[in-house]
Amino acid sequence: MDKIRRTKVVDVLQCTDFGSIVNVKGWVRTHRSSKSVDFIAINDGSTIKNVQVVVDPTKVDAAVLKLVTTGACVSATGVLVESQGAGQTSEIQCQEIIVLGTCGSDYPMQKKGQSFEAMRKNAHLRLRTNTFGAVMRVRHNMAIAIHDYFHKHGFFYFHSPIITGSDCEGAGQMFQVTTKNLYDLKKDEKGRIIYDDDFFGVQTSLTVSGQLEGELGATALGAIYTFGPTFRAENSNTPRHLAEFWMIEPEVAFIDLDDLMDLEEDFIKYCVQWALDNCKDDLEFLNKMIDRTLLQRLQSVVEGSFVRLPYTEGIRILEEAVAAGHQFEFPVSWGMDLASEHERYLVEEHFKRPVIMINYPKDIKAFYMKINEDGRTVQGTDVLFPQIGEIIGGSVREEDYDKLYAEIKRRNIPEKDMWWYLDTRRYGSCPHGGFGLGFERLILFVTGMQNIRDVIPFPRTPKSADF
Repeated sequence: MDKIRRTKVVDVLQCTDFGSIVNVKGWVRTHRSSKSVDFIAINDGSTIKNVQVVVDPTKVDAAVLKLVTTGACVSATGVLVESQGAGQTSEIQCQEIIVLGTCGSDYPMQKKGQSFEAMRKNAHLRLRTNTFGAVMRVRHNMAIAIHDYFHKHGFFYFHSPIITGSDCEGAGQMFQVTTKNLYDLKKDEKGRIIYDDDFFGVQTSLTVSGQLEGELGATALGAIYTFGPTFRAENSNTPRHLAEFWMIEPEVAFIDLDDLMDLEEDFIKYCVQWALDNCKDDLEFLNKMIDRTLLQRLQSVVEGSFVRLPYTEGIRILEEAVAAGHQFEFPVSWGMDLASEHERYLVEEHFKRPVIMINYPKDIKAFYMKINEDGRTVQGTDVLFPQIGEIIGGSVREEDYDKLYAEIKRRNIPEKDMWWYLDTRRYGSCPHGGFGLGFERLILFVTGMQNIRDVIPFPRTPKSADF
């Protein structure tokens, strides 16, 4: 048989050129056999849907058919015909099938109904399943939506460094980068490690955020966004935390608090609408198999407006809920950092829509946030979402040199690490602000998945760096 150029499954399923010869290559999802006919479902990752290949077993070598097992990789060539089965428009009447890669009965992904926890142990193979194929296609589309949104709105894609000598959040929980011999560390008389002979000559780590460098870009280019990997060395074994994750961080000059909230809401709605417009089949699958309220929830986000809620008012609502008998695991009081249960109560039970919480106590927020006139609160903004809790954290940045310097001193942040950041307030300072969106939390919301480890191909968590 002459060589036929491969057609992706997604294109075959949309093709109406019945009677033409087509070739598909992919992995076998199912193989049902009988004496008179075999049905082989093939998927190549281009769509959630499989193409059905119908085989006359009398016309194909029985030894070859025996190798067509779940997980095997095959090439099938045949005539494209209208399908008689429900839920599919076309199928292939097989003329030739070639097994490109066999798959034994010990293939871990052929079991039905196995837990996501079990599949994480086989993260190198779980991508071939329907669920993870759908999640990864949605993840791709969200990345495209992000770049599309910012490009259309005049932002410049800005690449902040992954190796850094500064700690944006002041948390100190960073992965250190070094070329030093860890078995023979040079130390000073106080037992502190000397970095003079290290690659950079100073202590460096993997970045927790591109924000500080992003501010430098915004005060030169007007509006920028970063989109790249970030790292937190927190020993957090929760469904919402990763040690390596991706962040989207726009920074904008000449923006105030209202402008910032408008940007956050418009950006999120754009991304969700993109998913609804471009991931229909995958979202319908996830709505059916993972979360039956998914499509309804996504639609409600793009159709309704976000609540804009001062922190103090949010605390009052939570205190009233406690007084009315609602039980929280963590106590509620002004000055506390809200727990996920508090955020979700406000979003899911009280307002029943997304909330942008603003004007937090300054002591629970980062040093760079603009302090309000009351001296107690800062112009921080957290976007709170159903099922997720915080999905965005942002703020108007403090543009006044004296106020920013005083806050750095008050928090005992080493001035030697901040001299370049302070220079932006010394030379032509301007009002500016921005936010950070954890990409995986966005994917969690858009897919309905329940664990953040299931929306990134190879999760990095405490005691886990496989694959």
